[in-house]
Amino acid sequence: MGEYDVIVIGAGAAGLAAGERLAASGLSFAVLEAKERVGGRAWTDRHVFGGIPFDRGCHWLHSASRNPFREAADRLGMRYMVRATRRSADLFLGSTKADAQTAREAWNAVEAAFEAAAAAPGEPDRPAIAGCDTSGPWWRLARHWLTLLSALPPERISALDLAAYSDTYENWPVSDGYGALVARTSAHVPVHLGVEVRSIDMRDTPIRIETNRGTLRAGHVILTVSTNVIASGAIRFLPDLPAEVSEAAAGCPTGLAEKVAFLLDAPLAEFGENVYVDTLDPDRPDRPPVNFVANHLGWPLVVGQLCGETAEALEGEGEAAMTAFALKALKDMLGSGIAKRVRTATATHWGSDPHVLGAYSCATPGHAGARAVLRRPVGERLFIAGEAVSESAFSTAHGARETGLAAAAQAIAARS
Repeated sequence: MGEYDVIVIGAGAAGLAAGERLAASGLSFAVLEAKERVGGRAWTDRHVFGGIPFDRGCHWLHSASRNPFREAADRLGMRYMVRATRRSADLFLGSTKADAQTAREAWNAVEAAFEAAAAAPGEPDRPAIAGCDTSGPWWRLARHWLTLLSALPPERISALDLAAYSDTYENWPVSDGYGALVARTSAHVPVHLGVEVRSIDMRDTPIRIETNRGTLRAGHVILTVSTNVIASGAIRFLPDLPAEVSEAAAGCPTGLAEKVAFLLDAPLAEFGENVYVDTLDPDRPDRPPVNFVANHLGWPLVVGQLCGETAEALEGEGEAAMTAFALKALKDMLGSGIAKRVRTATATHWGSDPHVLGAYSCATPGHAGARAVLRRPVGERLFIAGEAVSESAFSTAHGARETGLAAAAQAIAARS
């Protein structure tokens, strides 16, 4: 496949952004992607529901007013929904719909838990749960949301890392699909699909990259795979990565968050368009909470979100177990008759996807500095990019994009 000035490994939001900047630089480069598609964890599936766009991965334009993908959507004419809040509108306690006051109290408790979980400036790091009141009636729901938005349970979330996330609280769903938006934004970037990188050998110059399609060489490499892939050993590094880099990848793992989606015969008449609903059974503490998006983007879709230990256990059992769990929660909420209205269902499998091994990153207690370590060049020739290295927009597609642009700028400067 040849020799290049720069090779980019991974064609998610970070790798594609790096390719954009490299394409404008005049340097020779190649973007390698193990999958047969671009986008990484940004993936709009239009096949499973017969043309309806379903984002298997990222879906919300977080901090939308300053999100570069929102600007790209405007430029490309791709639709999104402007929402004032992602606060859930309805709460079901078992099979009973809570009144508006109770639903507000529950969500207020969720928001209070997020505030308490994050460390204040100057505080030492600690598990996020240490700051929370776990005795209240809404703790299980708050724990679910803490886990969902970090992909790790609060016992494993660094309070300092949580506090570092910067958010404008504008979370706008992309009607035409976030994955499709990411792909179209970088449509001019050439990508070599189906190329799995097996080793990166930096013992000599140029760097030698072994793949399933042969050997490539490059002066510099931009690596955009997830921290779990780095830590897994799926890519062999010669010599080994510096200990601090390996420890940083392990200390900022890619946690678990999965979706289960149901296509119904028609939209749910009980709800408006794209309504967020929480479910919690006070009488069954063994049943984890589930949150749904009803009438997803106006389509007859209901999308449930699983996370943390629940996602790990169910995804390990397989799609049938994931679907059965979410359908049981739907039955509790809407009655057993809802099952007859399901036309087809699907579930995501980010945890077992060998090219991803998780959803998005979260630093664990004591490892709040891991992202800064991962941002540093390795031997001045290897640059790591992706949402995990973002300083304050981690776990987002726009955070990944920004790091890809930054890594490419570093590689360009190193080549000049």
